[in-house]
Amino acid sequence: MSAWLLIALCAASGAYCVLRMRTGEGEEREVAGGEAVMGFGMAAMALPATISLPRPWAWQVYAAVFAALGLRALWALRRARGGTHHLHHLVGSLAMVYMALTMAPSMPGTGAHTGHTAHTGAGGVPLLTGVLLVYFAVFVLRSGARLVPVAAPPAAVPPAWGARPELALACQVSMGVAMVAMLLTV
Repeated sequence: MSAWLLIALCAASGAYCVLRMRTGEGEEREVAGGEAVMGFGMAAMALPATISLPRPWAWQVYAAVFAALGLRALWALRRARGGTHHLHHLVGSLAMVYMALTMAPSMPGTGAHTGHTAHTGAGGVPLLTGVLLVYFAVFVLRSGARLVPVAAPPAAVPPAWGARPELALACQVSMGVAMVAMLLTV
């Protein structure tokens, strides 16, 4: 059941980020696109083995997609000024590459993906996993604290669904929580 909740959370976040792409412009649209790929990719990686039995090469495809997303974030970080969001995308992409490589079967033809709790890979590096867990836990707590409502004057016209900053922040928090859940199983 928890795998399905994780899939729903990540897919819903990815779908909202696609909506944000439609209403955003420039860098905002680019950031939303990166978050949409991350949300859908996380949902795909969380599919339980009873529904999807990934081929051994699927983990390398996941790693390649997230590595490309990481390179894109690195490029955006290089050209942006004060782009802490791009740095977060880079860390998230590299964490996904790490998890994809960790969950890959250790030998060709041995076993299959049986969910995050019993994968056939060699397991993660405890120090790296711990550092990533701390990073994403702090990210979730800091981002969640920004969701606390403050008194603001009411807007004459409420913004479109894709332009609501609190929903974008809620998606970031939910994907951070999903990342913590996935890292706990490595």
